[in-house]
Amino acid sequence: MTIEVLKPGAQSQLQDMGRWGHQRFGVPVGGAMDAWSHRVANLLAGNEADEATLEIVLMGPSLRFTAPACIAICGADMSPRIGDEPVPMHRRVWVAAGTQLDFGRRMSGLRSYLAVRGGFGVAPVMGSRSTFVRGGFGGFEGRALRKGDVLPLGQGAGGAARPGDGLGAAGRPWSAAPLDPGVPEPAGVLPPAAADAVVTLRVVRGEHWGAFPPEMQAQFSQAVYRLSPQSDRMGYRLQGPALLRSSAAELISEGVAFGTVQVPPDGQPIVLMAERQSAGGYPKIAHIASVDLPLLAQVAPQQGLRFQAIALETAQALYLDREHRLAHLRDALAAPKEKTA
Repeated sequence: MTIEVLKPGAQSQLQDMGRWGHQRFGVPVGGAMDAWSHRVANLLAGNEADEATLEIVLMGPSLRFTAPACIAICGADMSPRIGDEPVPMHRRVWVAAGTQLDFGRRMSGLRSYLAVRGGFGVAPVMGSRSTFVRGGFGGFEGRALRKGDVLPLGQGAGGAARPGDGLGAAGRPWSAAPLDPGVPEPAGVLPPAAADAVVTLRVVRGEHWGAFPPEMQAQFSQAVYRLSPQSDRMGYRLQGPALLRSSAAELISEGVAFGTVQVPPDGQPIVLMAERQSAGGYPKIAHIASVDLPLLAQVAPQQGLRFQAIALETAQALYLDREHRLAHLRDALAAPKEKTA
């Protein structure tokens, strides 16, 4: 069972929850930039959270399924369709053998995640199926998809729905489960495709917050920064009012995390992302609350964002609430009612 790549899209590559435990060797964690959409898509498709999904960026691919499959699409809305019919997102969808899935105009967000029941049949590298393009390993041949690629599906793939579900009725090549009331909405509202949209991200003050004078602290909390086109999976470069420290003294390199906001000498903040390095010597003015990292991953180049400081206890409560909602989804899907929409 395979998926044929008819059109690769701008940057489509396999990602899971990351390659943990190897940073001391210079291997980044990586993994899905929007872990929430990745996890929800896997749950809807009937997979464990760490099964690989196809992370689709900006412009989506065209794919043909050579066998029946159960899929789910979460994250950015890139107008998925089969033939002339739109395919619903955040739903469990069955497709027949020979079905072609196309992605079109980007309506919101930047990254979409396609999960297939059974996952993708690629070998783990250092315990992960995530693609690390800079290193040339992981995922499918260590790279983004190309036209003509044939993606193998994992054991247990094949998502033919049960008799009576309507799949194949009147020649229809797909069907979707009804929206279950137990399925939570995406974490926050995805930013629209409009470049003038401003996204608010909640942050916890960093270890070097006090190294910036009060006027710089106020500027950090009030200014609008725009995502530079020179951003990637390692870090997001921001453009806006410069943040200047009270003293230019050098710092000893320290550990960093997904969402750490560093300020280099030019004063333009950098937010470290999924393929971040393990340590950094720039001052850490703040850390993005983990619950808002999926929202940050969906911000497109030139879109604006601002920061809102919250207490560590608030960030922890938001994290626990998000995990509670994911557990609620898992329980709701434990005995799903798989009827066609």
